[in-house]
Amino acid sequence: MADAHTGAGLAAGPGAASADLVIGPDGLGRPRWAASDELMRAYYDTEWGMPVRDETGLFERLSLEAFQSGLSWATILRKRPAFREVFAGFDPDAVATFDESDVERLLGDARIIRNRAKILATIGNARATVELRAEGGLVDFIWSHRPAQTPAPTSYAEIPTTSPESIALSKALKKRGFRFVGPTTMFALMEAVGIVDTHLVGSHRRGTSGVWA
Repeated sequence: MADAHTGAGLAAGPGAASADLVIGPDGLGRPRWAASDELMRAYYDTEWGMPVRDETGLFERLSLEAFQSGLSWATILRKRPAFREVFAGFDPDAVATFDESDVERLLGDARIIRNRAKILATIGNARATVELRAEGGLVDFIWSHRPAQTPAPTSYAEIPTTSPESIALSKALKKRGFRFVGPTTMFALMEAVGIVDTHLVGSHRRGTSGVWA
């Protein structure tokens, strides 16, 4: 899988299914990316793949997925408290009012990812989120792209990096002014917020979101 959440790009060969799923000292099965790092394990056990159905929560995940592009998810998680602080708790109404002075403030803060394009996209996406309320809001808009079925992967190699639904969501968001919302990033978002379940078969988290049987 191409998303850093799952350790993308790791080769899958003979025996990959067992190699990709690690049984921890607690007897629970987790993917390799969540098996060693304490922060990543806690994220996997409590957050990843659980439904996010509030506007602020989805806007935060959308923003962090954009900042993650080209980086490891562990880096984003470690910086998340600072991201929340400097982006006003990811309140779309607050972020939508950010101006050039805020951009310079953010570019000067070493605690976050100092990428002008991603910062500007986050501010623009906040404004687009506010405007999207006229069409029912970000939550319903994103969740309307839930597929009829979810993958049931036994190895990383079986996890797709995009889907017809993530491609459609990407196009729909771009049409409404969102940026850094490519099909791969949107598939990663859909995994992270429970719209699809790509927990490996055998993982203790498989099927726990309540979205998929």
